[in-house]
Amino acid sequence: MTSTDELGAGTEVPVSDAILVARSLDQDPDAFGELVRRHAPLMRAYVARIVGSRADADDVVQNAFIVAWRKLDTLRDPSAVRAWFMRIASHEATTFVRRRPVPVPLDTVEPVAPAAASPDDSAIRSAQLEALARALDSLPETQRRCWLLREGAGLSYDEIGQELGLPASTVRGSLARARTSITVRMEEWR
Repeated sequence: MTSTDELGAGTEVPVSDAILVARSLDQDPDAFGELVRRHAPLMRAYVARIVGSRADADDVVQNAFIVAWRKLDTLRDPSAVRAWFMRIASHEATTFVRRRPVPVPLDTVEPVAPAAASPDDSAIRSAQLEALARALDSLPETQRRCWLLREGAGLSYDEIGQELGLPASTVRGSLARARTSITVRMEEWR
């Protein structure tokens, strides 16, 4: 969703998330749809790492957006809607995993190559992402979830702690161990 500014009729400026949230609060489904388009890819990638399946991730993310639409009036800072969406998605993913009777191994997330990338660049990027996925899969569950919430969702230590029911000091330690392990496993890509 874009808006024409005073610079000229042909110049378009993207509408901020905060404005889209305000419009959504006024029951504008197109504004909320734009928020979904902007943030769904990151949410899907993050949730897929937790639930282990892209198909299940789509269902979880859809549920997260339904929850978000219903609770939009509880969002305190409209400019922080991405982090808020990620917290909801994390909660929905955690609930999904708890209800699932049999654990499923994590799949790798398919990388999306930039349109102008050469085949060599795409192959290298794909190999790097596969190596990162293997490194993440090798982490203990708490370390992996802390890393994904921090690096994928951009949540603070306190927010991660609230989401996972851990003290911030435990989150900090888990992140440090996760980063060390990932750095060692990704050494060949430096």
